[in-house]
Amino acid sequence: MYSWKTVAVSVLILLGLKIWSPYIVDNIKWSYFDYLHQSKEKEHVEDILLVNIDEKSIEKYGQYPFPRDVYADTLWETHHSNTHVFNILFSEEDRFGQDEYFANGLQNRLTVLSSAPTTQTGEGNAPYVNTSVFGDGAIREHVWQFDGLVSPTQFLQDSAYGMGVTVATPSVPNTPNFDQTIRSAPVIVMANDVIYPSLALETLRALGDHRNYQTRVTQDAGIEWVRMGRSKPIETTSTADVMISYWNHFDSISFADLQESDISNKILVYGLTAEGLSNPISTPMGAMYPHEVQANLIQTVSTGVQIQQSYYFEFLEVVLLLIVLLGIWVSVYKLPTTFSAITSLGIVAVQVGGGFYLWSSSLVLFDIFYSSLASIVVFGHASFNKYYTTYQLKEQIKKQFKKYLSPEMVEELQKDPSKLKLGGQRKEMTFMFMDICGFTPISEAYKNRDDPEGLVELINKFLDVQTKIILNNKGTIDKYMGDCIMAFWNAPLDCEDHADLAVKSALEVLDATEKLNEELKPLNLPPINVGIGISSGECIVGNMGSELRFDYSVIGDAVNLGARLEGQTRNYAGVDLLLSERTYQLCPNRTFTEVDRIKVKGKEEQVTIFTC
Repeated sequence: MYSWKTVAVSVLILLGLKIWSPYIVDNIKWSYFDYLHQSKEKEHVEDILLVNIDEKSIEKYGQYPFPRDVYADTLWETHHSNTHVFNILFSEEDRFGQDEYFANGLQNRLTVLSSAPTTQTGEGNAPYVNTSVFGDGAIREHVWQFDGLVSPTQFLQDSAYGMGVTVATPSVPNTPNFDQTIRSAPVIVMANDVIYPSLALETLRALGDHRNYQTRVTQDAGIEWVRMGRSKPIETTSTADVMISYWNHFDSISFADLQESDISNKILVYGLTAEGLSNPISTPMGAMYPHEVQANLIQTVSTGVQIQQSYYFEFLEVVLLLIVLLGIWVSVYKLPTTFSAITSLGIVAVQVGGGFYLWSSSLVLFDIFYSSLASIVVFGHASFNKYYTTYQLKEQIKKQFKKYLSPEMVEELQKDPSKLKLGGQRKEMTFMFMDICGFTPISEAYKNRDDPEGLVELINKFLDVQTKIILNNKGTIDKYMGDCIMAFWNAPLDCEDHADLAVKSALEVLDATEKLNEELKPLNLPPINVGIGISSGECIVGNMGSELRFDYSVIGDAVNLGARLEGQTRNYAGVDLLLSERTYQLCPNRTFTEVDRIKVKGKEEQVTIFTC
């Protein structure tokens, strides 16, 4: 029987792991989420184009950073319907003095510049639009905080349509991307207590020509959503993060070819890809350049097709964890081993299948890692506990009965401990008491020879022979009392012919004693005479004693009668075996002779005794 304390400890450990979320556990969990991400087929996005500043661009325009008239010429030469999103920092004035020319280009196209958070305290540049906060929560308690921003020069900011913060990079401090894999990014952040939109959110505002931002924050859920004007709210995590949908496929073009290309109605996302200018970053779909990550984020917030991971999932995941724990424990201890294993594997399969279905049908990212881990861990622990308990019981049986039962009977009990009903059981049994009669002459003979060791050896030899006979006939040795043996049949294993086997054992003991006496003749030792009493009847059998020490034994009138009959063999010349009337009745195929009717100690009525 399992302990509810063990169950409680298992629950607390797994709940603690879920709350604590150690690195190694989170790593495994998010690896599973990444696998789900990779399982979704990629979709081609036509209205976003990646513009790569690559080796070809450097070959054409020279050493990076390029003179800003190069960017200005590109803006002037591309179609006016395009939106230009620069994931490139223009934080310093152009060394060639081309900022004014570049600014003119920014003013005449729909352009969004980027800034980046920094650990250095500095003045951040305020957003171009108003930001309103709704709800009963304090936004600074939930949104990501930064000391300052590295922003474009004020001259360029004033010329561009908008400016957004890029935070989807593993090098940024205090971001949630613990394993350097970018799975999410905030759509708003704070720097110097000022709210700033992300580059993706600012791009979306520019496309819709919205004039303000709105954010809802509550004490319980944190950030719930962000929206622009009257557009549809963008649902976020409590920290204003959005899980990035990486299954998008974008066309790309070299910055060197952009002026000669006929491109219209595109969102052009500029970024560095040349060796030494930028390093790819880790995503669930493999390594990507930062501007490609931004393009995926823009696509995510613009389409509204995003991964669902709501705050109330945590509660549902805990409920699932508790249900799984209970189910596993019940299956292990209430079902056979094979069925419990199948049930546990089935529970894991249902969880994995359910999680995959939620993902594939609704993009719901439901954490089944801890419940699946619970299934495996608890099943393993419970199975081991069950196995160890069974092992202990088998060892206890072996230790308790190996001296009193045949090896075959001990093995049978070990295979099926249920045959051993501990604690006391009422059943009909047969008992045999056997003692050496006239032991004194034998003892005196060895005393005269000054050979006490020889006497002990003789007794042990006698008991060994008789013990083997009893065990071979499915009997149980209860105890040795000097030169006396007490044995019984029909416990702990059932034996229908218990009376007949007891009589058979008695007759074989008498034959073995005769053979032993033949061995004693050359030693000039007196013969051994054996008295045997056998009785049958109902009694109580089981483990008896205290919690500190107990023995498997029996109590009942039949036990006492068997002992009395053994003592009565001394009163009848030539009679070595006496049986009770009930034993006589249980052996219809044997021939018995009635010896007498006697009154034994402890009984009011006379009993009929037999021999054979």
